[in-house]
Amino acid sequence: MILVVGGTGHLGRRVVERLIDRGQAVRVMARRAEDAQDLDAAGVELFAGDVRNPRACTAAATGASVVISAVQGFAGPGKQSPEEVDRDGNRALTDAAMAAGADLVLLSVVGASPDHPMSLQRMKWAAEEYLRRSGVPWTIIRGTPFAETWADVLRESGGGGGRVRVFGRGENPITFVSIEDVAAAVLRAVVDPALRGQVIEVGGPASLTLNQLARMVSPGSSPRHVPRTLLRVMAVAARPVQPQLARLARAAVVMDTADLTFDAAASHAAYPWLTSTPVTAERLGA
Repeated sequence: MILVVGGTGHLGRRVVERLIDRGQAVRVMARRAEDAQDLDAAGVELFAGDVRNPRACTAAATGASVVISAVQGFAGPGKQSPEEVDRDGNRALTDAAMAAGADLVLLSVVGASPDHPMSLQRMKWAAEEYLRRSGVPWTIIRGTPFAETWADVLRESGGGGGRVRVFGRGENPITFVSIEDVAAAVLRAVVDPALRGQVIEVGGPASLTLNQLARMVSPGSSPRHVPRTLLRVMAVAARPVQPQLARLARAAVVMDTADLTFDAAASHAAYPWLTSTPVTAERLGA
């Protein structure tokens, strides 16, 4: 039995589909059961639970041989944070995997470090460190920003048909990766025990700016821009009342200014089976 936590998200669903195609028995732990009804119809065992609840994590992992953590607390429905989900939730999953005698495949991010300006990277690093010290057999998959996820963010910013909105100048190169490539790496980590104890970084074949991605999502129109100055004001002013909005504003400034390029050559040399899917308008559903 493979437990997928975060199996209703963009990445999690692709991982679940690949596992089903291989004939694996799959259990999905989901906080909102209504988001997983189609998985139930596909023969997936559903477990209602929140990764922020250690008891639920332990119960969900019972009988599993591998636990996959595809959770993220950076954005999404409800009040959640990287501290609660990406750090504490993954710690709870690590403990649950230990109790179940299972391996753990942890989804992290390229650039995870204790002093990164974005809280997601800091909390993923904390989760990685806890896992490394736990004694649980592990594989860590680090991905660059998901092209499909950011394409959806841009579409939603346009309000369903209007000009998409880019936060900042949108000229900073970012190495986006296709979720399909990350899902393929996760599947390989599940089925190949030789990958235990390894950190595998997955990135796309080229870098794009958010302006370029926006034009792929909405051909024929130029994006609107939210100035950095306003983003910095939002990051401070929204913190007491809308911490998620403040977190997004801070992250937008980082994405508009920091070096977010990634050369995947070393990863492909070490792991020749890694796939490399070009990010195109057609693949993004434009």
